[in-house]
Amino acid sequence: MQSSVKDVWVGLFVLLGALALLFLSLQAANLLQISWQPTYQVTARFDNIGGLRAGATVRSAGVPVGRVQAITFNDQTFQADVTLVLEKRYAFPRDSSFQILTSGLLGEQYVGIVPGGADENLADGATITLTQSAIVLENLIGQFLFNRAAEPDAAAGGGEAGAGAQ
Repeated sequence: MQSSVKDVWVGLFVLLGALALLFLSLQAANLLQISWQPTYQVTARFDNIGGLRAGATVRSAGVPVGRVQAITFNDQTFQADVTLVLEKRYAFPRDSSFQILTSGLLGEQYVGIVPGGADENLADGATITLTQSAIVLENLIGQFLFNRAAEPDAAAGGGEAGAGAQ
């Protein structure tokens, strides 16, 4: 009888440890979103969201103020509709700008909010069109290489001028 009571306690302890590890791993992977604060929802329209994912952080001045709830494609505007859930304690002016930023050089992407100066604040269900799309590294490299190829070769031009002067 004494052994079975100990077995139950050991099993309960192991189960609690496994649940704690599961909770920590979900938190570390940014897959668990627990917030006890009241929230409001807004939708931002972007031309290109890059690698933004549902569950990504929404920040203003580096402070987390919400999460990306869902990302859908709008076949009327041909843009990505990003649904954001913001904490009610953070009220942003109606003319705030939303942009997709990257943590570090190759880090995770998040939505940044640059507050505007309007007297009215964003309301629940508002749609924001003042946005800046994600900067895609592959596009930047392609533009750089295209521009370099379009420039005249300075070395070849300098060689011809030197040959004509002789």
